[in-house]
Amino acid sequence: MRNVYLVTAFLVVLTLSILGLRGTLFVKAPMDVFPEWIFPGMKYQSKLKPQAQSKFFADGRADRPLPAGVVPAAYGPAGQPLRNDDARYAGKDADGDFVARIPAAVKVDMQFLEHGRDRYVIYCAPCHGALGDGQGITKQYGMGATPTFHDDRLRQMADGEIFNTLTHGKGNMLSYADKLTPDDRWAVVAYVRALQRAQAGSVSDVPLVNKPELGL
Repeated sequence: MRNVYLVTAFLVVLTLSILGLRGTLFVKAPMDVFPEWIFPGMKYQSKLKPQAQSKFFADGRADRPLPAGVVPAAYGPAGQPLRNDDARYAGKDADGDFVARIPAAVKVDMQFLEHGRDRYVIYCAPCHGALGDGQGITKQYGMGATPTFHDDRLRQMADGEIFNTLTHGKGNMLSYADKLTPDDRWAVVAYVRALQRAQAGSVSDVPLVNKPELGL
């Protein structure tokens, strides 16, 4: 009996789909699920569509010309300076080569490193691991091609190239340009260098004033 009901319901739906309202002309407006009197000003808001006419402006155009003196900016928050510094915003010098070190325009201090650590933990550690050794959580799920930052190839890689990889992605790694600002990316680069330095550190690198803390 249950199958009879299901077949009947299916045939009804199929019939309505094919013959139901096809070609029917309606002279009344459809029922408004969210009427204006319940949600005033929310559904039918006044707006100007692109390239439409407007009686509000003297020239009759909805599109407004740019104010005199404005300059284009590709992206960035309000107040962001023009990104005409290739070293800072592209990781390249005037010849198009990757810069060897983080640009001087970027102030690298402890606060900057802490910010880089924060960004690294969020976006990089799942694959590259907390130590930068490629032993992130994703390796447990079959992603075994993540490189370690402690490989000589990556130790000798220019800072600008690491920045470029963060910007455009590489291999299975997608771009993080939509998640990390240019200075965020440099902060990550600085933290990666700190991880590399820590991995290769020795007792001789510890300042004399701090050796007692290590029992040396």
